[in-house]
Amino acid sequence: MNGDITDPQQLRALVDAHPWATLATWSPPDGLVVSHLPVIVDPATPGPVVLGHLGRADAARHRLGSTESVLIVQGPHGYISPTFYAGGPYVPTWNFVVVHLHGQPQPLSGAETYDILDRTVDRLERDRPTPWRLANVAAYAARIAGQTAGFRLVPDRIRGRAKLSQDKPHEDQRQVIQALSEDPVHANPALAAAMRHQPGGT
Repeated sequence: MNGDITDPQQLRALVDAHPWATLATWSPPDGLVVSHLPVIVDPATPGPVVLGHLGRADAARHRLGSTESVLIVQGPHGYISPTFYAGGPYVPTWNFVVVHLHGQPQPLSGAETYDILDRTVDRLERDRPTPWRLANVAAYAARIAGQTAGFRLVPDRIRGRAKLSQDKPHEDQRQVIQALSEDPVHANPALAAAMRHQPGGT
């Protein structure tokens, strides 16, 4: 990743790896409405098509299906101290990976919403030694699923961005990665890995 992120598979991987997102909608008469929610990539569609769910009251405030929203997915990010660099002079900055998915979230049926809940649990449990399943409490889950509203967002505009010290000399990038791997205060292994794996990374 270097500057703008445009590759659909990279964007999809970013959403999959960071399932806690922010949904923002301009929704009169409330004005700007913001919610935080888990999301997953749509398994049936290539690219960064997103499935999510909200409480019904929040879904109504976002006016799902009738207004434009932006879904913000934040990847690795963190503070970069000038002491991390080999050269200089530099000032403090913040490295990050983020994608903004603009579009009109479409509300889904009750059955589709339950499927999203099931898939979301599977996504969040997948790395556990013995993943927990929604089917373990099927009757209870079916009752509370009615309090949620699922949606599908097919973005019509995407802004992906990776700011990972690409403008710095190779040796400075290497030193930043080392500091993010080892610093006693600002160690950030996930951000170090993002820098290491970007094209041209150390």
